[in-house]
Amino acid sequence: MPNPFKLVSAAVLIAFALEGCQGAADSSVRPVASNATATASPATSSAMQVVELADGLEHPWSVALLPDGAFLVTERPGRLRRVSAKGALSAPLAGVPKVFAQGQGGLLDVVLSPAFATDQRIFISYAEPGPDRTAGTAVASAKLEAAGLSDLRVILRQVPKLTGPMHFGSRLVFDRDGLLYVTLGERNDKTRAQRRDGLQGKVVRIRADGSIPPGNAGGDATRPEIFSLGHRNAQSAALDPRTGRYWTAEHGPRGGDEINLPEAGRNYGWPIVSHGIDYSGSRPYPETIGTTAPGMTPPHHVWPVSPALSGMAFYTGRPGSAWNDSLFLGALAQKNLIRLSLDGDRITGEERLLEDRGERIRDVRVGPDGAVYVLTDEADGVLLKLTPPG
Repeated sequence: MPNPFKLVSAAVLIAFALEGCQGAADSSVRPVASNATATASPATSSAMQVVELADGLEHPWSVALLPDGAFLVTERPGRLRRVSAKGALSAPLAGVPKVFAQGQGGLLDVVLSPAFATDQRIFISYAEPGPDRTAGTAVASAKLEAAGLSDLRVILRQVPKLTGPMHFGSRLVFDRDGLLYVTLGERNDKTRAQRRDGLQGKVVRIRADGSIPPGNAGGDATRPEIFSLGHRNAQSAALDPRTGRYWTAEHGPRGGDEINLPEAGRNYGWPIVSHGIDYSGSRPYPETIGTTAPGMTPPHHVWPVSPALSGMAFYTGRPGSAWNDSLFLGALAQKNLIRLSLDGDRITGEERLLEDRGERIRDVRVGPDGAVYVLTDEADGVLLKLTPPG
């Protein structure tokens, strides 16, 4: 394989924008749209460094950082690989369940157990095939061994399984109490996001063994796993280390990608409210009545033009870093890495990174070393290490 530590110099494009700054000449500037008024963030200087740690990954979807400095990477066709700290790529690990590998389906997210140091367990999400060419998102836990997975236990299945290759979700996030949040796409069946008898277009919250904790959707949901509803296809989620608050981001249709801060029992509107429009026309979908509606919680932040968001990571607790108090998101359609500057929960600025590579960004994670690790979603996908400027 090519030199795993191929160094790529990259000047950092500093591009902060305020609400109302439409029509700026610099194409890297993006407007900030939020439910709070944005203010300017201080510009950084110097340059970041980008190192290619590993290549040859086929449409990688998620990366998890192991305590020994190595990585676990999922590939959408259904393979799980270990990448060493020096960039060596393992053979596919054994024991991965069969996946529905059509369209947006396949092997998706991977996270470590909160007790990984003692139980050596990981959690994976994937599109699970069903009868008559149906599929639905599933979540399983397994013990990570040297050559593969053992003791695989399916702890969640999206019901009902539906036909079609789109909108599976599905990011996995543990909170401070060890509860697992799972984003589930509406499988391109819009109205199911508002139904409480199925798990399409939902955030669900379960325990690590799949049992259901109290305090989800106020007890009024037919499916007790449901934490919040009215979501389209959230492929970004993370826990804010400063507050323990859970954040998600989801795809809108031709505009209206949004960040939400889901809370138990709340309805986030899709498809009744949306900032996007029908792919086949110039108007919202017939089900959409506007951008707000009674009983619907508005998004925390909206992009009028869809970046196609995937992956999310907070960069906090490093006051000496130019990236301190930032939120990183991958952009598939716009092929860059988005850095949002934060003041508490408020988004104050936006910067686009890695635009010169022209690659879809699928996942992003922050390491204990202060580096940012990024996956490109390509037929020859790459695991990148970003060192902040300064």
